[in-house]
Amino acid sequence: MQAIERQVESTDWITIILVVCILILAIIRNRYPQRFGEFLSMLTSNKFMMFKGKENNAFHPFNILLFLVNIAVVSLLLLLFYTFFEGAPGISPKILYIRIATGYTCFVMVKTGIEKIIANIFGLDQQMDEYIFKKLGYRNFLALFVFIAVVFLTYAVSPTRNILYGLLLFLLLSNGLGLFMVIKQNQRLISQQLFYFILYLCALEIAPYIILYKVVTK
Repeated sequence: MQAIERQVESTDWITIILVVCILILAIIRNRYPQRFGEFLSMLTSNKFMMFKGKENNAFHPFNILLFLVNIAVVSLLLLLFYTFFEGAPGISPKILYIRIATGYTCFVMVKTGIEKIIANIFGLDQQMDEYIFKKLGYRNFLALFVFIAVVFLTYAVSPTRNILYGLLLFLLLSNGLGLFMVIKQNQRLISQQLFYFILYLCALEIAPYIILYKVVTK
């Protein structure tokens, strides 16, 4: 019986990224204990969104640090999806990860910039700032679940098609629920600006993801 050489991809670099994410979370916990506690209680309490949302400061250091964790773990998950469905990439996984992280960051930043520009044109800066803050808050919170999923899929269980599709469905439903909660919290404002909201929803919350999907799949 001839021995077959088994190629095992090192996960050391992934471990380093995850450890850095843990260190960032530890820094956040130490520097902003009250805010972090309210953030973690978002599943059972709306206190974080109600009180911190009034600040309308999406670029608070707390949010920026959480967004760094968001970028790191979401990019790892996208890499995992890519390697599972497309096979081993023709380039180093580290290089591919950097490309994914760069693309994801640029996508979010450009989309947010366009939202700010449109809000300024229509005189809705304050409302848009609050909307961006809350949307970013929900997605940063969802990134914590992504972190747990990446850890399990990297070290505990082997990814399967059913697991990945189930995870994707969970993330889509959770993201949709977060968007629904933001809309519900701003129901009065939306009813007053219904036309602009529908225009925004189609142009900046649906179309960019459809375009991104088309670009990635082709």
